[in-house]
Amino acid sequence: MSELITADLVDLDLSAETKDAAARSLAGRMVEAGRVTDLDGFLADVAAREAQMPTGLDGGIGIPHCRSEHVTEPTLAFGRSAGGIDFGAPDGPADLVFLIAAPAGADDDHLTILSGLARRLMDPGFTGALRAEADPGAAAALIRGEEVPAAVPEGSATRTPEPADTDAAPEPFRIVAVTSCPTGIAHTYMAAESLEAAARAEGVVLDVETQGSAGFERLDPAVIAAADAVIWAHDVDVREKARFGGKPVVDTGVKAGINRPAELIAEARRKAERGEISRFADGRDEADSGTGGSAGASGHFGVRLRTYLMSGVSYMVPFVAAGGLLIALSFAIGGYEIASAKSVADHFVWGEAASWAALLNQIGTAAFGFLVPVLAGYIAYGMADRPALVPGFVGGAIALTIDAGFLGGLVAGLLAGAAVMVIQRVKVHPTLRGIMPVLVIPLLASIAVGFLMFIVVGKPIASLQNALTDWLNGLSGSNAVILGVVLGLMMCFDMGGPLNKVAYAFAVGGLADPTPGSLKVMAAVMAAGMVPPLALALATTVRRGLFTATERENGRAAWVLGASFITEGAIPFAAADPLRVIPSVMAGGAVTGALSMAFGCTLRAPHGGVFVVPLIGEPFLYLLAIAAGTAVSTALVVVLKGMRRTPAPAPAEDGSGVTVAA
Repeated sequence: MSELITADLVDLDLSAETKDAAARSLAGRMVEAGRVTDLDGFLADVAAREAQMPTGLDGGIGIPHCRSEHVTEPTLAFGRSAGGIDFGAPDGPADLVFLIAAPAGADDDHLTILSGLARRLMDPGFTGALRAEADPGAAAALIRGEEVPAAVPEGSATRTPEPADTDAAPEPFRIVAVTSCPTGIAHTYMAAESLEAAARAEGVVLDVETQGSAGFERLDPAVIAAADAVIWAHDVDVREKARFGGKPVVDTGVKAGINRPAELIAEARRKAERGEISRFADGRDEADSGTGGSAGASGHFGVRLRTYLMSGVSYMVPFVAAGGLLIALSFAIGGYEIASAKSVADHFVWGEAASWAALLNQIGTAAFGFLVPVLAGYIAYGMADRPALVPGFVGGAIALTIDAGFLGGLVAGLLAGAAVMVIQRVKVHPTLRGIMPVLVIPLLASIAVGFLMFIVVGKPIASLQNALTDWLNGLSGSNAVILGVVLGLMMCFDMGGPLNKVAYAFAVGGLADPTPGSLKVMAAVMAAGMVPPLALALATTVRRGLFTATERENGRAAWVLGASFITEGAIPFAAADPLRVIPSVMAGGAVTGALSMAFGCTLRAPHGGVFVVPLIGEPFLYLLAIAAGTAVSTALVVVLKGMRRTPAPAPAEDGSGVTVAA
């Protein structure tokens, strides 16, 4: 296992002024060291991770990080900035920047090293030593843990309190905590360290379970049983929640665990004093939400509902992608009539292209058969954890049986989750608690969901689904154009955010039972989603002087990202200049969506960009729609950016002499 960081990956005089420039500078060192194979591809992954949640932390620290297929081995680059760089931390710019790069399949040993670094970043002695170090090699050794950081200053929040007289000391307050973040590399472990430091300062006994990418070691059941309260600082679902039943639970986001650990501990004390408990152990109600709240577990009803729906969609999309591309490929080989071919289990000839096309079509069709049950099952899972999976899948299967389709799956998932949550609130005898999650709850909830879907709500939903299908099939003229405009605006507003995902989910849901109307919707959504990165790529090409050197580099990568239907390729531009970029790309997306619908373009594949153009209905008109929207967005970006330029000296040959107003 090679060293995580070496002297050539350290820049003690980082001159970058923006987080994108800092990431590019440090990533360049990784490329030179042979740790990153594709600079632009890696930076696109870093930008996509940054768009999910800012990586700036209190104390002048920035930790941009991601998993990427362009990384050959887990690597860390460190930069120290004299002027500070804004990474979105509440207390201002960061002067210590750690770029963490992990391969898509990083091993546990390397990730354990990264988690150890994340914990040490919460130690003022460690960060103070890095600020004072003048030699890159020594700084690299310090980060690798080969030197002990300076002692923690007197009065620091991390100082362990003096032991009290054991004869007179009361029993300490005990807390168990779980920390987790989407990437599982840095925030997970930094939240754990921050909570542990705050607990030491307040004389609280705290044990943390870090559910990160390096796996997780379950807390001892005896430790959980002895705890007075529980803190969940998480941005992804806590695993095996039932272990924490009967305890007061503070449920919040991972950044609250990093930035406000003392507040969370105080909230845990208050909940314990009030006797507020959850009852996961016997399969009943969920914990009350605590301070802050994560998107996945707390917040107002609208936020929770969107999280439940997106949970189902996220599990459904891989089935859509695999099944849709297989079906599209089968049509490319055997034509549309291949859908009516006989079963390949009975009729398959090795040397016939038609047999292979039929095989691909039938595999893809089998994958598509899971769309609605998976959607319903994981909506229910997002609401009430594993006991809700069975009634969710059952409800989704019933939705297919009664022709309630995608809408039926949505409703079935919500009904299943609600049914489980209601049953969990019923008090049961302790002897039954062990069988509640695996037998009683799935059984009763499945009966309830089956009754509601078959007898009560199923037929009305099926009628609504049929009406929606008929409406989509009948769309023409101005109605189709208006729908294309709305979908285009949604795809381009937040470029991978909630509105983008809602529009995409609407489109892929139609592929579960494809009709001419739903195929038009899928085509419009993908076309509009390609516009933002393509427009910014074109703008950086035709008017280089309006963009910084970093943006011009991002523009080159945006060509490929846009062509591949990766809307997130425009995020670095939108983050740097949202008031000019976002309206411009929305206008282009609206034009493209409208034209795609007006031209009657269709698409059976849920992804692929230009690489699935041969499988698109009216492919030349489809490309024309994308080109028109790209041109509109490019023109608007150039005009709006040109309006705020300040007088500048004549540009140098590479354009770097042009200055652009902030």
